[in-house]
Amino acid sequence: MSDFTSPSSNNNDFDSDCFLKTVPHKPGVYRMIDASEEILYVGKAKDLKSRVSSYFRGTIVNSRTWSMVKQICDVQITLTATEAEALLLESNLIKKHHPRYNVLLRDDKSYPYIHISTDKAFPRVAFYRGGRKHKGDYFGPYPSAGAVRESLNLLQKLFKVRQCEDSYFSNRSRPCLQYQIERCTAPCTGEITQPDYQKNVSQTIKFLKGKSQQVIDELVTSMDAHSVKLEFEQAADVRDQIERLRQVSQQQSISGGQGDVDVIAIQYASKTASVQVHSIRNGNHLGNKNFFPKVPDIEETEASILESFMAQYYLKRQIPGEILLTHKPENADVLAEMLSIKAERKVSFTYKVRGDRAKWLEMAVRNAQHALNIHIASKEGIEKRLYALQEELDLGYIPTRIECFDISHTQGEATVASCVVFGTEGAIKAEYRRFNITDIQPGDDYAAMRQVLRRRFKRIVETDAKLPDILLIDGGKGQVTQAVTILQELQISSVDIIGVVKGEGRRAECDNLIVENRRVVLSPHSSAMHLVQQVRDEAHRFAITGHRQRRQKARTSSVLEEIAGLGPKRRQSILKQFGGLRAVSRASVDELAKVHGISQQLAEKVYEQFNRE
Repeated sequence: MSDFTSPSSNNNDFDSDCFLKTVPHKPGVYRMIDASEEILYVGKAKDLKSRVSSYFRGTIVNSRTWSMVKQICDVQITLTATEAEALLLESNLIKKHHPRYNVLLRDDKSYPYIHISTDKAFPRVAFYRGGRKHKGDYFGPYPSAGAVRESLNLLQKLFKVRQCEDSYFSNRSRPCLQYQIERCTAPCTGEITQPDYQKNVSQTIKFLKGKSQQVIDELVTSMDAHSVKLEFEQAADVRDQIERLRQVSQQQSISGGQGDVDVIAIQYASKTASVQVHSIRNGNHLGNKNFFPKVPDIEETEASILESFMAQYYLKRQIPGEILLTHKPENADVLAEMLSIKAERKVSFTYKVRGDRAKWLEMAVRNAQHALNIHIASKEGIEKRLYALQEELDLGYIPTRIECFDISHTQGEATVASCVVFGTEGAIKAEYRRFNITDIQPGDDYAAMRQVLRRRFKRIVETDAKLPDILLIDGGKGQVTQAVTILQELQISSVDIIGVVKGEGRRAECDNLIVENRRVVLSPHSSAMHLVQQVRDEAHRFAITGHRQRRQKARTSSVLEEIAGLGPKRRQSILKQFGGLRAVSRASVDELAKVHGISQQLAEKVYEQFNRE
């Protein structure tokens, strides 16, 4: 590599013509410098003379790029042997200097692993970051520390292998709290034999390698063995472990995966980029992480952002052999060459995929879009909608707490009421509540509403808790009247009561409100109306979920008996494989079809039985 600077360095009157005469037609990196000697922008080019000249031709259409060019007092270039080498140098310089006109990825931490100290008599499962210099097995790298900690938490519940420090483990005289809450088998005090503990470690390793079905089969065999010996308590423990493992396996694994693959999706809107990275190692999905790279105030495309992101992202990370992408990066061939040089093996990009890989891309796109929507409509968005609600309903205050109530039942059976709470930062899920409604005429929604409001607000009064500014009721004048009656009974007068009436044909654009016994129609595009509908829909979702759970619990016969073609042996097989009916109800079609004797068609019937609207 060779470095050049302009002959008029540190001169506000930058002589571009003079400088360009010194720039060769070779690959390399250029750095734009301002009057304070700060780097404005770092770029790379296959032909430096052609690329750098384009900034000084006076034909720049983008005003923001022109704004950057006006600040240039110096240009420094570095020649490289290839364009791929230039891309690698560019990425390093961007990481080091953070130029304000470059796409920036500020994420300098090394990637984390799960480490199992298999050289110990009682191995430890632990979070690990850094060089792989300690003896034992490593699993990862995971995309984020959060993904590792979530996995460790799940492993504690599933296999109860210790996660404590070796110094802590060596000095215990009695079991710690983790043993009491059934998250550890307490090998420190001899509560489990070494062979049994090693069996738990072996199952942990198999699970981390993506062999969860093999672990489940072993547990099913163990559960049957306990049952034959009439050890029903131990059999029940194994059954619960199977249920947890099935649930976790369904959430974490991606079927049909092989090798090491990264899946990268980008969504770009409102000058904000959301990049989602899913990491798959040995066919096992290790989690995902979302990034919001800083996009400069100049014209950018998904392709250019993706190129800059990937070049910086893989500077300090292991590079898989294949990367699935939603968009083709700018200079994709050069980027692939640069990553191949760094990985010391071929790295390929894939865009058009089918089967499982298409599902991976679809999942990444969905998560990237979801993260982008949340990022754009974060706290500032919620506050704007609260201001809009104040203005459109002519309130004398900006609401900071909204509570909404809804009733759900099936022909009067298993009536459940929900209460959801929204504040200035959106949903406050920790304060959501459900109420089982009893001692009323089945199907009497007015009586149900009176009961839930009396119970809710009586408790608020007794505990001197915070009252809502607005009480939303999913219903018309009748339901609003019940609310008014209960609040008057409890002598509460500082709460505004608003009814949300479903539009004709249950169309959201036709929804209207009941305010002070009069009908108020807001524009379907109103921010205030969108907020009201969001809160109402959340209350409905929360109520119907609780109702289904209560209804299912009240049934005396198994819903599996209602499925045609699912006889006693197949029902028993499903229940054994999943550890119970609750886990079956959460399973996907693909998971159900893995059970011996269950066809794809029958799996779809079972799934439909538990997922009807």
